[in-house]
Amino acid sequence: MKSFHGIFLRCPGLRQFPRARLLYALFVLVLLLMFVGPFVRFFDSPMRKCQLPPGMKLRTSDHVDNSLDLWSRNDVETCTSWGAPIIWEGMFDPDVYDKHHKKMDTSVALTVFAIGRYLEIYLKDFLSSAERYFMVGLPVTYYVFTDAPKKVPEVQLTAGRALEVIQVEQHKRWQDISMMRMQTIADTIETHIRHRNQYIFCFDVDQVFVGRFGSEALGDSVAILHAYFYQSPQEEYTYDRNPNSTAFMETGDFYYHAAVFGGTWRSVRNLTASCHKGIMRDKKNQVEALWHDESHLNKYLWLHKPSKVLSPEYCWASEIGYNRQIHVQRLLWAEKYYSTLRT
Repeated sequence: MKSFHGIFLRCPGLRQFPRARLLYALFVLVLLLMFVGPFVRFFDSPMRKCQLPPGMKLRTSDHVDNSLDLWSRNDVETCTSWGAPIIWEGMFDPDVYDKHHKKMDTSVALTVFAIGRYLEIYLKDFLSSAERYFMVGLPVTYYVFTDAPKKVPEVQLTAGRALEVIQVEQHKRWQDISMMRMQTIADTIETHIRHRNQYIFCFDVDQVFVGRFGSEALGDSVAILHAYFYQSPQEEYTYDRNPNSTAFMETGDFYYHAAVFGGTWRSVRNLTASCHKGIMRDKKNQVEALWHDESHLNKYLWLHKPSKVLSPEYCWASEIGYNRQIHVQRLLWAEKYYSTLRT
């Protein structure tokens, strides 16, 4: 802004006429809003708060989620209106969750699709970082769906971890790849996962783990708040507003990100099978939801509330910049190359 101030000082007309000064001030304000405006809501927008009275438990008996301290974070919403926890740093003791799931012999499946150039650009970093941070200490099976199995990179796996490569076809449009993954996940749960793993998490490949993504995230049905919408008013949520689509929504609870979702194999099977059914019904009617599988996922999770919600710590976008509510970043969006990857 120094150069604009210099212009002001060098122009006598601006110094002499109030109207000119006002116009100059408005000009500077517009520039500030252009550069700073997109980030303001991440600092100043108020969030709803957990409405449970202090000390009240979310679950019955000795459920591990009763160890959560819902009142440790008064700056964010820590539970939903239907009693599901929203997991933030500072609410949980990682040792409590890890000991519980080791005692329960918990094992986790992770699914990821690496099709076309997404494989060579993202998969190695995704898997390598998952080995460092995802469900450390628990048995994990990675299911990599790709059209080029021979190109899957070698990754050093720790004890108790395994990788399975499943070949899938490459669709011409990225939208079809995104939508058809729902059927593929549902089928793989039936043929593989249900016989080996109690829980499953489904991820987009263009992400990198940078911090603990641990057993505190496990639950019956798990959704994640979209980093760009978790502080936005509901009218800004990009639900599908087309009444001809099965994903149509007039209202909802939150806007969930389809880059991460999970739960027990039964819950994820039901979610993916239902989303696929809606996608195929739309296809038959020559309709395509606004944000494809994400639109269908939001519709399903509105009708079937998740039992646990993850905060944006678990899928953060670095370009948002600093946010005082995000104490830890656990999974980051990798740099996007849409102009080359989606052509």
